[in-house]
Amino acid sequence: MYNYKIILQYEGTRYQGWQRQDSTENTIQGKLEALLTKMCGEPVEIQASGRTDAGVHALGQTANFHCNTEMECEEILEYMNRYLPEDIGVVNVEKAPERFHSRLHAKGKTYRYRVMTGNVPHVFERRYVYEHPGDLDLEAMRKAAERLCGVHDFKAFTSAKRGKKSTVRTISSILIEQNKEEFVFTFTGNGFLYHMVRILAGTLIEAGEGKRTPEEIGAVLKSGQRERAGALVPAKGLTLVAVYYD
Repeated sequence: MYNYKIILQYEGTRYQGWQRQDSTENTIQGKLEALLTKMCGEPVEIQASGRTDAGVHALGQTANFHCNTEMECEEILEYMNRYLPEDIGVVNVEKAPERFHSRLHAKGKTYRYRVMTGNVPHVFERRYVYEHPGDLDLEAMRKAAERLCGVHDFKAFTSAKRGKKSTVRTISSILIEQNKEEFVFTFTGNGFLYHMVRILAGTLIEAGEGKRTPEEIGAVLKSGQRERAGALVPAKGLTLVAVYYD
């Protein structure tokens, strides 16, 4: 039995997130496991670097699974792309060390959040962006982003219920770029909490609206209170870009 590492892309619009659920077959994990079980002739469980929420997209999700097959990696790639739905695609398949685990061994991730401003509907981008009616102050958002970088306790930036797990994370960079009416937020860090990227984006957008100052960010972090941070922005603007390993 071999351990296979795959890189995949998906448009999350019509799925109930990554994680398999008893109540529905319409999840990314569910679709992949059903196909791999058929391919291998025995039950296959697949693990991802992290669970993306309903509506979130991926350009570079990493996952791994163990199975018995005589197929070569290129044949597995071809088989999966032949039978997967058109909104899920595998871009690479390779054999991994037996103990490799896509979530436990991940060292960092990059997420992208896209915002389109203006009052004209963005018909062809509507599945991939958050449509924001008013303009945003780029420099104010960049100044606020600087205060979020580094090692912090991000308890105020997660929707997760309080538990024993640490909420300390390291954000190595937050890049914010503007191209006419589009703002692109790129977050890179060693890991992200439940809803963390969408709350970070919502907080930065509020800074861009003038609803909060960059100087307030430190107090929000120190408070550890979810209600002090910004809104949870829609899932459709979020894409998992890449996962990093040693």
